[in-house]
Amino acid sequence: MTHLDKINSPDDLKTLAPNQLQALCTELRSYIIDCCADNPGHLGSSLGTVELTVALHFVFNAPKDKIIWDVGHQTYAHKILTGRRKAFTSKRTYGGISGFPKINESVYDAFGTGHASTSISAALGMAVAAELDGSDEHVIAVIGDGALTGGLAFEGLNNAGARGTNMLVIVNDNQISIDASVGAIHNYLITLSTSKRYNRFKLRLWNFFGATGLRWLIQKFVKTTKSAFFGKSTLFASLGFRYFGVIDGHDLTQLIKILRRLKELDGPKLLHIRTIKGKGYQPAEKNQSVWHAPGAFNIQTGERADRVKEVNQNRYQDVFGATLLELAQQNEKIIGITPAMPTGSSLNIMMEAIPKRAFDVGIAEAHAVTFSAGLAAQGYLPYCCVYSSFMQRAFDSVIHDIALQNLKVVLCLDRGGLVGEDGPTHQGVFDLAYLRLIPGLMIAAPRNEIELRNLLYSAQNSDYNSISIRYPRGNTTGADWRQPFAHILPGSATLLHQGFDVAVLSIGWPGNVALEVAKELEKEEIGVQLWDMRFLKPLDQEVLRQITVRFQRVITIEDGTLTGGLYGAISEYLASSAPHITLHGIGLPDRFIEQGSLQELYKIYGLDNESIYRTIKEFCGVIS
Repeated sequence: MTHLDKINSPDDLKTLAPNQLQALCTELRSYIIDCCADNPGHLGSSLGTVELTVALHFVFNAPKDKIIWDVGHQTYAHKILTGRRKAFTSKRTYGGISGFPKINESVYDAFGTGHASTSISAALGMAVAAELDGSDEHVIAVIGDGALTGGLAFEGLNNAGARGTNMLVIVNDNQISIDASVGAIHNYLITLSTSKRYNRFKLRLWNFFGATGLRWLIQKFVKTTKSAFFGKSTLFASLGFRYFGVIDGHDLTQLIKILRRLKELDGPKLLHIRTIKGKGYQPAEKNQSVWHAPGAFNIQTGERADRVKEVNQNRYQDVFGATLLELAQQNEKIIGITPAMPTGSSLNIMMEAIPKRAFDVGIAEAHAVTFSAGLAAQGYLPYCCVYSSFMQRAFDSVIHDIALQNLKVVLCLDRGGLVGEDGPTHQGVFDLAYLRLIPGLMIAAPRNEIELRNLLYSAQNSDYNSISIRYPRGNTTGADWRQPFAHILPGSATLLHQGFDVAVLSIGWPGNVALEVAKELEKEEIGVQLWDMRFLKPLDQEVLRQITVRFQRVITIEDGTLTGGLYGAISEYLASSAPHITLHGIGLPDRFIEQGSLQELYKIYGLDNESIYRTIKEFCGVIS
């Protein structure tokens, strides 16, 4: 890779001739594919932004000029070109570079973007700061079209357009986020993209007048011609942005030409480009959803290493999807909702079978929750499935629109707990704590797939209206979960192992590990009384009363933050009811959890078998 090996910063990029830049794009794609084949990551989006990345760094002067990527799935070429080529092989591993932009990783990462729809607001803040400082730096937000469904993106557009702030928004329109993009904005972009006559005419006009410096004339003329082609001004123009597009996002020469001219144009500007997700790798182009993050794969055949696991092993999301369909077939009031994650959550199972009662609302978590509340207000029973870390974005909606109004909505929190390589922006470790403070909200975490199935069933008939059920990412325990439904009473713990030396209270999947450890310790005559609490709210008061009578030592175990989670809840209970009891918590500390494999993180934070075994022995005074 002749050219790529010589690129250690964007300054090196600027020394290349136009034909060399195109060769560099080819090398970049090959390098990204090679690295992702062995060390998996978000492949498709980054393959689609290779030419755009090269053009941006060729025309602009980062890090003085700020480039904000929304979301970070698009940034692999950016990382490679900004001094992290060698480190790229360590992406998403423990101690390696992040798979997303990260402020403290590189001066070229102007803003951290792990969640969608944030770039325009952040870019506006940076552009205003530049104004206040009297700086001439340029600020560019690169937002995927899927992220335009997020309300925050429009809050940023509205504010920036009204202020007339000097900034550039690039809409990377590939018509897909993870699954296919949905909604009116998606349809509107298609309308703009397919108006070939208008776009060809406008581009020719721009090329001519841009060269002669008569930009005031093209701006006035374009406003007139828009109404002739569309019947009214474009949405972006209505928001105060000068709209340019649609441009082929893989035509490097054209991208460089228009970026140079937009660089000279003051005020809020929006460039609409069309790209192909997975560009340059045929399997990724053919199946864009799967190749968003395909896992390890064989470059020559396109065979994915994780495919065998998917066929032979159920995942928690699949149990959710299949069970919800079964429940919906029995109860016509059940509705399924997800914000842009139908495949990731397995709501696609219900969407295919009962499309009129299953909804993908796009990347709009708060809307998903309030949409669910509206359905509930009219007598329907929504099951709203959101990834745990994404539900943070809808916190106020859960409080104000569901809980405060006492509406019956089942919040299904996928990816609860540690998720691994995606790192701190995606670790679902806060939901137990931040939901516990909401009045009237029942919080449950199943230990295995059978409990998940039965909790989904039991939620229909619970006395609680607001209900949260959180479950982990990945494979189930392998139990036969397709069994007749069994009702689970709210606030009911279950005894997993009898013992009289120490009480261990677990919630969620860590109870399975604790059970294995309890059986091993029994051989050493250390008696562990293990309770699967199942519910963080309400707690099983009778079980806690019995424990305070019989034990002097109590341990809690959870795959979430100790602050405010199960450890926090039991601490509060013991402080008022049994202050003499010594309590120890196994869980996650009060800090953001870095990336790494789940096995590495479990060991680091004491959630693996060996760590739990050692902790219980030490807590009981038996030092190994």
